[in-house]
Amino acid sequence: MAKLSFVGAAIAAALTGNALASQPELVGSDLMGTRDPFAANAVYFVVTDRFVDGDPANNFEQESGWQLPVSLEGNSANVGYMGGDFKGILNNADYIREMGFSAIWMTPIVQNPAEAFTGGDEIKPHGFAMDRGKAAYHGYWGTNFYKLDKHLPSAGLDFAQLNKQLADKGLSTVLDVVINHGSPAYTMTDEQYRTSLFGKLYNEQGELVADHGNLAPEQLDTDKPLQAFFNTKRDLAQLADMNTGKPEVMDYFVNAYLKWLGQGAGAMRIDTVKHVPAEHWGEFSHRIRAQYPGMFMFGEVYSFDPKEIGQYTFPDKGGMSVLDFPMKAAMDSVFAKGADYSELQKALFLQPKNNPYANPYDLLTFYDNHDMPRMNASDEGFIDAHNWLFTARGIPVIYYGSEMGFERGKGEHMGNRNYFGQDNVDKAVSHPIRQALLPIANLRAQLPSLQRGLQWDLGYDKDTAAFYRVVQSAEGYELALVLLNKGDKSASVALSAPLLAGEWQEPMADNNLTLGKAAELQVPAHGVRVLVRRGDKLPEQVSDKLAELSFH
Repeated sequence: MAKLSFVGAAIAAALTGNALASQPELVGSDLMGTRDPFAANAVYFVVTDRFVDGDPANNFEQESGWQLPVSLEGNSANVGYMGGDFKGILNNADYIREMGFSAIWMTPIVQNPAEAFTGGDEIKPHGFAMDRGKAAYHGYWGTNFYKLDKHLPSAGLDFAQLNKQLADKGLSTVLDVVINHGSPAYTMTDEQYRTSLFGKLYNEQGELVADHGNLAPEQLDTDKPLQAFFNTKRDLAQLADMNTGKPEVMDYFVNAYLKWLGQGAGAMRIDTVKHVPAEHWGEFSHRIRAQYPGMFMFGEVYSFDPKEIGQYTFPDKGGMSVLDFPMKAAMDSVFAKGADYSELQKALFLQPKNNPYANPYDLLTFYDNHDMPRMNASDEGFIDAHNWLFTARGIPVIYYGSEMGFERGKGEHMGNRNYFGQDNVDKAVSHPIRQALLPIANLRAQLPSLQRGLQWDLGYDKDTAAFYRVVQSAEGYELALVLLNKGDKSASVALSAPLLAGEWQEPMADNNLTLGKAAELQVPAHGVRVLVRRGDKLPEQVSDKLAELSFH
């Protein structure tokens, strides 16, 4: 039996309340983790080319970038285009929405070279930035940031039309933003340089505005107009590294992304944040939000150091949220490698004082993505991870296919980005991981407390965890009690301090419970229980305690 004591037993003992009231509106000044509307979302992340081919007409199989197989250490992968597109996403919008997601993060939509790169470093089993023979299926090698990549749209389905039709199904899109770099720009053959888009940049009118000239960065002459966009020091791989400190470069990117926002994108994911001077993000975000106040942005700062990634959450360095890499590391340790729940508590950063983040409740939480090996967990490990993601603080992100443990444990060239396809979508519908995901993800979609509530930790054991999520507004409060068990056997969780006595609702069980001042609750193996209490107003001493945990 896990013995869990409340933080502040005297405060917990003071909790009193009414029977379940109507769900509170999140208005007014009161208590919650975050007021950002985007926190109501859960995000499904797709490498668009690798999700579902909905329209064979935009595949362009005759080009050198189509389907380029790679086999390393017995693993099959592909570094060419495989056909996924806007129509493949739209055709499966109901499948995504059914899982409780309301936002889809797609890889970049802008024009990329449509052929395999002849330069770069050879692809090997292990390492980073190996691009020889790879095509731009992933979208991160932009050459015209004002033009859609031809592999994505279909007749009657451009980006604006996709956004409109997804919105009709309750889904918004997250625009993947790259301003650090363009396409690979040097080490290619002379013939490829002369005939391809690699290393070049075009404006909305289709005019060439920058050309790396197949020259190494240190060989560039930035006094020449077509070389003025670039930095002259090497950074990531052989990519054209943009000098965002120049007004014309910043103008180019700001105006490009304003165009796509104007077509209905709902938020922005920012790529390679730490490779751009931090103050440039301050300018970029200020200019975007001048046109779109409150635009939610979250950045990829590939680091497991909270201080390094947290700096970008403050206004002078972009005022963006970030992907929560420290939590990713903790989740991998707990759900794939069997560590205690307390490892997760270390990554929460719930105390406002000396916090590395402007607000940890705005962080995007995840356990893997396209740039790292997929989580190598059992089905039960994925189920436990989802139970945590959809109840703890932060905005959950799940990488396509994880709802069935797709290619678990595989790195980039080993299967991480393999084609999912309609057949796998159909198989995933009844997969145990997805079946367990549906109730908890949809519960989060219904409860403001799980979306935005302050988190009040009650206790963590080896296989069990318990915490409150709380919101209070002018309309009332909502209190969710979350109990988790990642063990192989049912666990009894004893709450030793008084609870809010009276009636609680357990929505996933369609059940009401009457609790006294203490309780011992059973949680099934690899299970989650969420009990909900609503009322008019929390007692003052409780509000005071929660105010100490507030970031507002």
